[in-house]
Amino acid sequence: MTTQISTRRRTKIIATLGPATTSEAQIEAMILAGMNVARFNFSHGEADDHRERARIIRKLEAKLDVHIAILGDLQGPKIRIARFENQKVVLEQGQEFILSNDYPYDKGNAQIVGIDYPELVTDCRPGDELLLDDGRIVLEVVRIEGQNVYTTVTSGGELSNNKGINRRGGGLSAPSLTEKDKADIILAAEIGVDFVAVSFPRYGRDMEQARRLVQEAGSSAWIIAKIERAEAVADDQALDELITASDGVMVARGDLGVEVGDAELVGIQKKIIRHARTLNKFVITATQMMESMINHPFPTRAEVSDVANAVLDYTDAVMLSGESASGLYPVETVKAMARICVGAEKHPTTTQSRHRVGETFTRFDETIALAAMYAANHFHQVRAIISLSESGHTPLIMSRIRSGVPIYCLTPHDSTRNRVAMFRGVYPVEFDPAAVTETDVARAAMAQLLKYQPLNRGDWVLLLQGDHYGVIGATNSMKLLCMDDFLND
Repeated sequence: MTTQISTRRRTKIIATLGPATTSEAQIEAMILAGMNVARFNFSHGEADDHRERARIIRKLEAKLDVHIAILGDLQGPKIRIARFENQKVVLEQGQEFILSNDYPYDKGNAQIVGIDYPELVTDCRPGDELLLDDGRIVLEVVRIEGQNVYTTVTSGGELSNNKGINRRGGGLSAPSLTEKDKADIILAAEIGVDFVAVSFPRYGRDMEQARRLVQEAGSSAWIIAKIERAEAVADDQALDELITASDGVMVARGDLGVEVGDAELVGIQKKIIRHARTLNKFVITATQMMESMINHPFPTRAEVSDVANAVLDYTDAVMLSGESASGLYPVETVKAMARICVGAEKHPTTTQSRHRVGETFTRFDETIALAAMYAANHFHQVRAIISLSESGHTPLIMSRIRSGVPIYCLTPHDSTRNRVAMFRGVYPVEFDPAAVTETDVARAAMAQLLKYQPLNRGDWVLLLQGDHYGVIGATNSMKLLCMDDFLND
């Protein structure tokens, strides 16, 4: 059923901070343009760079009265070639090219280059395809001798230093967490990130290891699985295991597209989004969404369609990488992405839901959350939903349902307010129910809501809460409140 569409943008925007967006003025402009989540890419930059950006974001939150989540993105076991003596080479189709564990790190040439992954010689077989530089260079493995992988170039071109290596169909055995990742997890805890993204996980146990390390570092950050290996989408069981072990997932289309092939990528993206929503996890769509805006002030029609289709598929967030980290037009790119999201959200399908119809629920808070969304989508006078939440889990579950009714997460915790800034259609508001008498909680919550959304007589609001405050997972009641009882004559 179609509900009234909120005028607020529901899809969230993640922007990567980098050399183009490092000053306080630049970051403030990004927030005002529509950035909800700041991504720190631990593959680049020094620890002090990340510390300073985190300090700026928390300062601007107070200044602008906003809540911005910080996502720390681990580098992971990115398998790369070494360096060329002259910085780059040109590979010709049909020529031999050798990847070697023994060759000097910075002496590569058009015939041979070093690699930083000794296991490549055991992971490969003759006939395998190796893809370099996000698939721009394709090599066919001919033979393995000692520490050398001999290949034939089947798709050539220019190749420069430190480009990544993928194997078509996956199968490289590198562990998901490197020593650098473990050090960056400690840094992430120090600067107070809200999410930690794990690169190249293959199994649920990879995410469990990451969660343990994050907790040992003293952080309560939620864990995101970046879906970028072919093994992760080999079948529904593998995908669901990885999603279930995570708090959210990212459709990391760069390496994933290289491993599974471009022709399969769109269908896999839609599948990941659908499975994540069904399993009550949030989902991010990433990589090259507005790539042309690195150098141009306007997106292409194809990029507009790409972002809009992710919105229509009900992704929680769309992500900018190089566009905002190193591009010429970072603020304009965020504005363009926000405009596209709002336009796509006007389509009726974004508020029509058949989510989990016919399924049973396993938790009482889940039951209340989904019942609330059914009520909101079918009682047309409901204009807003208030969730008094400790961890943000109840708003997360509610936001899995397609709806145009805004969900306000009222919570006393900074970490929860930052966290729900990621969730589609959820808006964080500071509120402590324990600071008012029990009989005044509803009235105080409604007064706080009116600061963020105008309401009129005849409008209704859904209020979700638990019997006990300060307890995670205690939401057990829903009330329908009429604004006639809360607005003064």
